[in-house]
Amino acid sequence: MLSTDSDILTTAEAWVREGRSVALATVTETWGSAPRPVGSHLVIDAEGNFLGSVSGGCVEGAVVSEAIDVIGDGKLRMLEFGVADETAWQVGLSCGGRIRVLVERVS
Repeated sequence: MLSTDSDILTTAEAWVREGRSVALATVTETWGSAPRPVGSHLVIDAEGNFLGSVSGGCVEGAVVSEAIDVIGDGKLRMLEFGVADETAWQVGLSCGGRIRVLVERVS
């Protein structure tokens, strides 16, 4: 069962209160077949712990990796994954869809 957006945002807030460095990934756009709708969230801490989902498969691994970089440098990133991208098969989007994910540091 996936966590609700409320659970994810509450967790992000709790992690920040605990002193963890945190990033939030949000699906901002989808085209074609996409596993998660616009507005879906994934919260990530600097240790790579996460809660939620923005896609599934290897996309989440790529987003977690980028989120750790965002936590480190504080610069938000807009990520795009899709079949037009040569890494589509590697990240699990061979279904024909594309997604755009915003990753930003939470403070």
